[in-house]
Amino acid sequence: MEMKKRINLELRDRAPEEVTELVLDNCLCVNGEIEGLNDTFKKLEFLSMANVELSSLARLPSLNKLRKLELSDNIISGGLEVLAEKCPNLTYLNLSGNKIKDLSTVEALMEMKMMKRKRKMKLVHLKDMRKRRKKKRRMRMRMKMKQAQNWEREKRRWASHT
Repeated sequence: MEMKKRINLELRDRAPEEVTELVLDNCLCVNGEIEGLNDTFKKLEFLSMANVELSSLARLPSLNKLRKLELSDNIISGGLEVLAEKCPNLTYLNLSGNKIKDLSTVEALMEMKMMKRKRKMKLVHLKDMRKRRKKKRRMRMRMKMKQAQNWEREKRRWASHT
């Protein structure tokens, strides 16, 4: 189901100005962009767009009251500075399962957030990155251990020949 249709279903005969929560998980967005969401959602505090194949936040409307934003399992790799501008009251952001490769993608957002407010934003985007880092560390450790074992084996072999 497309995002526009899903938004209409989720409204359930309510005006967009009245909606405080909107869950659009598992619907499809066209060309990786947000569709059907606009500035009329003035009271929106929670928005979930998990697994919608979202790649860009460029068409995100201004959502001044938005506090929680769930964007997990999409294909977002950058452009997060839009969030600081369009969602100034954001306190929770989940970007796990996206194509974010390093912290520099998030730095601008975090700096703006810390400068504007004293409270900290809970950011749950590093979940998958941590797993990858741990996996790489474990792989390196295994390689080093194997090299050490092979070296010891070679030393024993050479010692037995002499």
